[in-house]
Formats: sequence, C-alpha cells, structure tokens
Amino acid sequence: MQQKSSQSRGVLYDKTVPLNKSEKHLINSAHLLLIASRACSSQNKARFFLGGWCVWVCVCVWKMRLFVGLYQLSSLLYLVALAGCEEDYTEDEEMILSLIRQVDSRPVLESGSSAQFLRCTKDAWRIPGQYIVVVRNGTRDNQVERTARRLRVNAARRGYLISILRTYSGAFHGFLVQMSSDVLHMAVKLPHVEYIEEDSSIFAQGSPWNLERITERGGSFPNDGSEVGVYIMDTTIQANHRELAQRVMVTDFNSVPEEDGVRVHRQASQCDSHGTHTAGVVSGRDSGVAPGASVNSVRVLNCQGKVIPKYRRDTLSVFAGLEYIRASLQVQPISPVIVLLPFAGGFSRTLNAACREMVRSGAVLIAAAGNYQDDACLYSPASEPEVITVGASNAADQPLTVGTMGTNVGRCVDLFAPGDDIVSASGDCPTCFTAKSGTSQAAAHVAGIAAVLLKENPTARSVEVLHLLRHHAAQQVMNPEALPLEHRLTTPNMVAVVFKSPSARAGEALLCRSVWSKRSGVMSFDTAAAHCLHGEEMFSCSSYSPDGVWAGERIEGRDDQKECVAHNGVGGQGVYAVARCCMDDRVQCQSFASAHMGTEAKCPSPQHQLTGKNCGWAPSARRQLPRAGEVTGATSHASCCQITSSLECRGNEYQASGFMEQVEVSCEDSWTLTGCSGASQGSAPHGAYARGNTCIVRPSRGERGVAAVAICCRYPPPQQSSSEPGQEPGRQ
Repeated sequence: MQQKSSQSRGVLYDKTVPLNKSEKHLINSAHLLLIASRACSSQNKARFFLGGWCVWVCVCVWKMRLFVGLYQLSSLLYLVALAGCEEDYTEDEEMILSLIRQVDSRPVLESGSSAQFLRCTKDAWRIPGQYIVVVRNGTRDNQVERTARRLRVNAARRGYLISILRTYSGAFHGFLVQMSSDVLHMAVKLPHVEYIEEDSSIFAQGSPWNLERITERGGSFPNDGSEVGVYIMDTTIQANHRELAQRVMVTDFNSVPEEDGVRVHRQASQCDSHGTHTAGVVSGRDSGVAPGASVNSVRVLNCQGKVIPKYRRDTLSVFAGLEYIRASLQVQPISPVIVLLPFAGGFSRTLNAACREMVRSGAVLIAAAGNYQDDACLYSPASEPEVITVGASNAADQPLTVGTMGTNVGRCVDLFAPGDDIVSASGDCPTCFTAKSGTSQAAAHVAGIAAVLLKENPTARSVEVLHLLRHHAAQQVMNPEALPLEHRLTTPNMVAVVFKSPSARAGEALLCRSVWSKRSGVMSFDTAAAHCLHGEEMFSCSSYSPDGVWAGERIEGRDDQKECVAHNGVGGQGVYAVARCCMDDRVQCQSFASAHMGTEAKCPSPQHQLTGKNCGWAPSARRQLPRAGEVTGATSHASCCQITSSLECRGNEYQASGFMEQVEVSCEDSWTLTGCSGASQGSAPHGAYARGNTCIVRPSRGERGVAAVAICCRYPPPQQSSSEPGQEPGRQ
C-alpha cells in the first residue's frame, strides 16, 4: 500500500485504493500511535518505541499471515504505554479513541435524510474546504458540540482530519469547520443538521457626493441624530478625525483578516479609509446626514475592504460581529439602534438568517445593494427582505455607473440614495477629506436619515422605518430607460430625502408598498409568490405577465403566512406576483372567494372593507379579464379587511376609449392605493400592478377599451366622518 501525502486535506491514506480488513487494522494502529503520542509528554514518548516497532514488523511480515496477532500485540503495548502517560486526554480524543478501537466493519449510524448543501453564487468568492454547518432551530448547545464531535469521529475513521474553527449560538446555531470536500457526504447525514453552506468572502462596497440633494425637497440641516446608536461593520474608523471627534466608540471587537498577496501596504490611512468615510457620511460634523449620532466601530473588513473568513481561533467573522452586537445590546441596551452593513458578498442563506434575527430583536439593519450592475437578489445581505437595501444614484437622480461598475438593481432594492462622488472624512489625517462612490455611501446616507427619523420616533420598528423612508422619498425621478429591461418594472423608482417633519408619521396616512416576486418558470401553470414582511398586512394581490399569457392569481394562507400566488399560463414565458403590503396594525385582512364560478366575490359583512380584487383562473391558455361585475369562467376573490378603526375605501376606474400602451388611474391626495386590477372585453391584458399611488394596466397589442380599477383607502381627518363601513367602492 502506498501512502498519499496530503497534509492540507488531512488524508492519511489513498482512499482510491481498496483496503482489506488487515490494512484497515494497520491504519487504526497508526491512529492509536498518533493520538497516544500527542497526549503524552515528551519524556514519555520513548515508551511508544516498542509499539511503533511492532507496527513496522506487522508491515514486514504481512505476507507471512502473522499480521493479525502482531496488530493485537502492538495495540496492547500502546494501551500499556498510554496508561503511563501523565497527561489526560481531552473529551474529543477519548471519543475518537473509543470509536477507532471498535471493529472497522461496524457501520456508522447516520440519519436517513440528507441536509441541503448550499454554495456561493460567485465562483471566485468561494473558500474551498471551509463550511458553515447550521443545525435546526431548537437544537441545544450541547447537541451542537456533540454533532461537531461526531463529524470529527466519522471523518477520522475514514482517514480524514478536520478542524472545528468556531461554534455559533446567537443569530444561528452551528459551527464553522475546515475539512476536505470528501467529508461532505458524511456531514449532510448528521442528525440535527439543517443545511451546510460553503464559506465565501464579502467585500466593502466602497465608492461619494454632497448633502444638498437629499434636502432640496424640503428637508433642512442641521439634523439631530443624537440618542441613536449606529453600529458600523466596516474597516477601522479614525476616531480622532475632526468630523467624528468624541462620537466614535471603537469596540473591543476587531476582526483583522489577512490581505491578499504580499505587497499590501497596511498603513493606517489605508485601513481606516472606508470605515472613516462611511462614518463621516452618517454622523460627520460637516459632511454627515445626522450629526450627533453615536458611532460604534465593529471591524470586520481588512485593509482591502474585504472579509476573508479563514477563521483561525483568533480571527473573527461578520457572523461573530453580529453576535457581538447582539450580546452588547443585551448587556447594555441601546434603543433605538441601527446596524450599517456597507458590504456585499454572494448570496448566503446563513448571513441572511443572522440579519433577519437581528431585525426581529429590534435593530434596524441597512445594507449596500452592491456595486456589480447586477440583480441585488444574488448578493447578501442585500437579498434579505427584512434588511433595508439601498442602491446608489448620481447627481441627476439616475442609477450610479462608474466605469465598468455600477449599482445593483432589482426587486431586492428598497430605495436609492446619493452614492456618486460623496465627500466625507478621510483616513489620511484628522482633518483630511476625500471623495468616494458606491452603494456603501448610499447606504450610509439612508442610515443617517433613519437616525434622524428614530430620534423623533424611537419606538418605530424596522418595517415602519422602511415605509416612512419610501413614503417621503422623491418618487419617479429616475429615467426607467437607465435600468436593465428585465429589472425596469421591479426596481423602485425613488430616491431618499430628509423629511420636513420626521416626528409626523406621514400625517397618520395609510402606508403601502408593492412587493414583486421573482419571475416564475415557463412551464404551464408554474407559480410565482410574493410575501409581505412581518408587521405588514397584505391588502391585495395582482400579477403581471410580459407576454400576456397567465392564469390568474390569489392570496393563499392566513395571518403571517399569507402569500400572493400568480400562475403562468399554457405557453407563457413566466409571470410575476405583486403583493400590496400595508403598514397597519389596526386591520386584519382575508381573501374571500365567490360562491359560484362566474359570480363576483363580495365581503362577508359590513364590518369589512373591500381593499382589492383578483381572479383565481381555471386552467386555460390565456386569461380573459371581464368587466367588473361580469366575471365568467373564473372564481373571483375579494380582499376584505375587518374594520377596527375608521378606515374608508372607494374605487376609481378609468376606461380607455381606444388603444393605449398602458391605462392608468391614480388615487387622490390623502388616499392610498391598496388594490389594482384591470378589466377587458377582448383579449387579456398583460396584467395589473401598482407604481406608487397609480394603478397601471397594460393591454395586449391592439386591444381597445381596457379599464384600470384602483381601490383607494385612507383614515379620514378627525373632523370628517368616515363612509359607512363595508360600502362597495364606487366608480369615478
């Protein structure tokens, strides 16, 4: 047998060469010698000479059929020598010893089903041989440790050495392991394991501009962000800079990953550059959006602005950074608190889950969309719905483009903010300034605006902050032609601004937004689903098909499990589901189907208000949208919200007399669009969707007489009485 030399992979023998039972006994003896030698002090290692000599003799007399007896003798001598060692074994070594001594033919117990294995969407960012093992919710800490030990034992029995680099018990439960990819098939079979994710790098989204743009629509400076804590996960921050003096706390968390290559100049200004600039945009005395906000530096990026998670025991990760913030807030609560994530990496289910838990614990997380002119949904943490994701715009309110780079776009972006040529603090000296561009700077602007908002509304939840940011943003200022065609409808056309009166909740207006799903598959009746956030209520559901071939939509599920589901039609090229999600704790909405096919659905009682209509279509090649009240061949669904306050709703309809590329109808001032649908007497339109406070229906080519129907709701001013509850929306 020829031994394979591969220390980096931890392989003790060539697994491609089949072993008989005697050869496996030899490997087990070698394991006993290695472990025993490690456990004993140097003065006792001489006692192993005889045992090791016996193993060597076993090899020499192999063909003389004397192997088995000598193997047993050598093992006995090992145990005698081990008994003389002064040092005790660790719990892991005792476990490995006890299992290796067992007969090798005894099967390893594994769970019947395999856990899911996830890999980074960007090949160049993957870290081979390093994996995050995430266990199921409810798994105890001792079970996590037992799972890690079991993986080590199973790997050792097959000749592989692995290293458990870190365990996690905060935002998620699991551990980081360094091992050969050949061990993956064992890891996915372990009990309690939910999924395994290959480790990958994340990068700072560095790139600048002035404050006039976000205030010219009514805001003013100075803004007060005091009493709001902002944690910035970035490079180090130059705490003595004139812009940030006495407002920066450098925490004792300091992850300093190694830089790529050997020529990286790690001077202070390089290591401080990105973090100092970002902190200046948030809280700088002259260049900041919210002067006075306290900044807490949590370093997770190296001097290149990159996280390289080669997690040695003394090197921490972005996950550990989130856990550190979580633990710090438990020891010394700060409320309200914002966590700025000015970086992006490949899509990571684990990172998204950790961010989601941070939001649900009360923090507001704001992330850079990424600088790759790509779909933001392919990156993390930008793709997490609970995180407020920010794209970058330039001085003309257009999507940022810098050379071959540019802002990410798509349905995972919540809004845009200035990110081109932003002037802020520099790490070169305590009085220096510099200009940078990118979505990191855009996210820092929104973090500053959020700090101003939370100063006046300290109990606002993350979802409410999101709605207020979007409600006050400059609407429809970007040229849609500047966006990629496939993301033109799903990308929000709004740029963040500072509020005139941040203490007012938009005059107690009903706050709603549209949430687009990803496009469905092209198979007949493939589905797409859109979801609202925790704390939002789904007021209605619509769908849109680029080629006009679709089979209806409806709301499915109840309470927090609702989803807007759209169905692709026969021969269709995919469909989008569009949920209308509103921020309102005072109503509870349900979907009610019509009693018979071909009849119109209605709300069940006067205590309900109609907030949206849609059709759950029977399978057909194309959907034929009838006029309201004349539904045929389909089951109609009504979205009805139970009244617990003075909510009032009404319908607005506009019917085109001839052909129009799109038919629009809007809600008046003080009214909010909650439902959008279309009606046609001929071939099916492409669907209906909301853009701001306007309902849009796109007819099929040449189709005339298409109508757009908007349902508008509001909480009336105190001096006005609401309309009778449950009144059917009229047409205007």
